[in-house]
Amino acid sequence: MGSICNDLLEACLRDGVWSGALLARAIAEDDGRALLTVVVERLGDLFEPHLSEVYDRLFTQVIARVAPELIPRVRPAASSAQAPPSSDRVYVLSRVTLGADVAVTSVLIDAAKRRYPDAEIVFVGSRKSYELFEADPRVRHQTAPYARSGALVERLRSSAALWLDDGLVFDPDSRLTQLGLLRVCDDSNYFFFPSRAYGSDSDSRLPDLAAHWAREVFDVENARPYIAPLPAVGEAADITVSLGVGENESKRIGVDFERDLIGALAATGASVLVDTGGSPEERARVESVIRPGVRTHKGAFAPFAAEIARSKLYVGYDSAGGHVASACEVPLISIAKGFVSDRMAARWRPRGIVIDGNAPDVLDRITAVTCTFRR
Repeated sequence: MGSICNDLLEACLRDGVWSGALLARAIAEDDGRALLTVVVERLGDLFEPHLSEVYDRLFTQVIARVAPELIPRVRPAASSAQAPPSSDRVYVLSRVTLGADVAVTSVLIDAAKRRYPDAEIVFVGSRKSYELFEADPRVRHQTAPYARSGALVERLRSSAALWLDDGLVFDPDSRLTQLGLLRVCDDSNYFFFPSRAYGSDSDSRLPDLAAHWAREVFDVENARPYIAPLPAVGEAADITVSLGVGENESKRIGVDFERDLIGALAATGASVLVDTGGSPEERARVESVIRPGVRTHKGAFAPFAAEIARSKLYVGYDSAGGHVASACEVPLISIAKGFVSDRMAARWRPRGIVIDGNAPDVLDRITAVTCTFRR
């Protein structure tokens, strides 16, 4: 899957010129899923400003072919309005994925709370993501289902169903608006953080760029990533671990490494809690490497995020768990692998120890850090 879309991607990266026939064939491949995965995700992951313009042209043509009724909703340029002195309500759109909602969206939630202390803050997204902020009394939830694995037309229909006309809208470059392309409110109420192009002269982290943008647009100082899940109960674990990769197998090293990693962490004598993941396949993989005495977390991610927040160390592949640990200032070891560009790796880098997952001595490096837990 993806050979046609790879040709389209090559055209986008080469000179931004493609034929209508190639685009039509790419749209048809796996009901548009390959277009989103192969082309759209790669254009974003390279974090090159000129590719944002290429994406806008490309996806406007896609919308015209797949959902022409949405063309009047296409925004000519995703620019921000002038921030008003006050507001009764601020909607903050989810970026759909858990890690991005911690690393980026939460910074905009924090900025909204600081800039508009009397406003109702509304997180717009899935229940799963909202649970990361459920204990924050300033934040309420509005559901905005998004067919993350659905066909292209399903995802566009999700965007078409969203309209917010009674407050300001903060968009962290959300899939709910197809990366700022589709209007979900009046332009005078819309504030778009262009995460793929902003700060192009630096290798700064996305949370830091979002905070800088909030200072520039809203005059808010020190906006920061955070979480506020319902509190964990019971005994806290010393070390929390996630072997999840968000369906991106290029981030994994392999089952032998994972088995040795769990063994090395358990051998320190510290208590270890491992998240078993969200899919049956991931759960089976994780459970196959668990050692006696190692506890597992099964179920929703937010309760595990609460466990990360009270642990002494987090270890895992680049994933939502690492962004949680970074936001909570928990020492962490992030195993980085599968990035398509150096800029992407820099943008998504958490605060903590980042180890190259392609290095031959990954386990030795991790053991050198975790030996401080040995009893």
